[in-house]
Amino acid sequence: MQLVKASRDALLKPLATVSGIVERRHTLPILANILLRKDGSRVSFVSTDIEVQITTHADFGVGDASESTTVAARKLLDILRALPDTGDVSLSLANKKLSVQSGKSRFALQTLAAEEFPTVAQPATWNASLTMTQKSFKHLLNMVHFAMAQQDIRYYLNGMLLVIDGFDVRCVSTDGHRLAYCSVTTETESPKQEVIIPRKTVLELLRLLDDSEEPVQIDVAANQIRFRFAEIELISKLVEGKFPDYQRVIPSGYTKHFLIAREALQRSLQRAAILTTDKFKGVRMQMADHVLKISASNAEQEEAQEELDIDFSFEPLDIGFNVSYLLDVLGNLKAETVQWGVGDANSSALITLPDNADFKYVVMPMRI
Repeated sequence: MQLVKASRDALLKPLATVSGIVERRHTLPILANILLRKDGSRVSFVSTDIEVQITTHADFGVGDASESTTVAARKLLDILRALPDTGDVSLSLANKKLSVQSGKSRFALQTLAAEEFPTVAQPATWNASLTMTQKSFKHLLNMVHFAMAQQDIRYYLNGMLLVIDGFDVRCVSTDGHRLAYCSVTTETESPKQEVIIPRKTVLELLRLLDDSEEPVQIDVAANQIRFRFAEIELISKLVEGKFPDYQRVIPSGYTKHFLIAREALQRSLQRAAILTTDKFKGVRMQMADHVLKISASNAEQEEAQEELDIDFSFEPLDIGFNVSYLLDVLGNLKAETVQWGVGDANSSALITLPDNADFKYVVMPMRI
């Protein structure tokens, strides 16, 4: 039975959309598959890793019948990418095998029953719903995602805090050594919600969202969150646990501030980082008499020194930082200038954007 007939690129788009979360190796073989559902001309593609589920739709089904099956996501994707972009590709189902045909190329792939595919059960009601532009939500994720922890035993750090509060939407992430905060204002008011979105879900959203004014609808339940935009629906489990009190972490009484060109600082730090090691990423930053000195050294007694002019007329300061944490934030910001706030040699640095309270980045000092 023929399921689908479409151009190679038309087939690749929905398949590439859902394949991002598919694990190559999994204890359940069917999780390496995607679910294909055809209902007349409407075709849906579904993938899941039990924690996250992505669904997308297309209108290139053949005939009026309904049919569904599952097939290895990576194999189908690799085959389609390898086919020439000429003529249509057809997918047919017969004898528990999916046939892929284009021109004189033909492939037969094993399938598993659609009934065995573990689709995520959705809640009957959602506690809160919010709509904002894809561009605005993607901006929020971009500004904080790099500070999320990876495989931390404090599992609640392996994700991003999403706070919906009236007209404000805030995102916060931290790995215990640095913290990124960003907020935007929406046009509609929503009841207060605080949830932790898993790291994998955040990275998948960054891949799928567009920089467009098209809407994304966000629905929040007790242990799930759903994002719907374009022809895509992404459902994710939430991380249970109590996120740290980010408002206590962000310094509020700093009186020493200076502005610095983002790109010049980034390049100086990149050069100094060459002489750091994988085990020790520390750089020393000395501020005095309108000059910022950046230095790094390693076990081979090699040294790097950089100097930048800054408007700093306070008491001299000598602080060490993990250079990777500084480069992460400077690489994600698009502003020409950043504002640096400092307390004393044992206090965290506060990096913000001039005349903008929507973004804050806190990085703890380290001993050099």
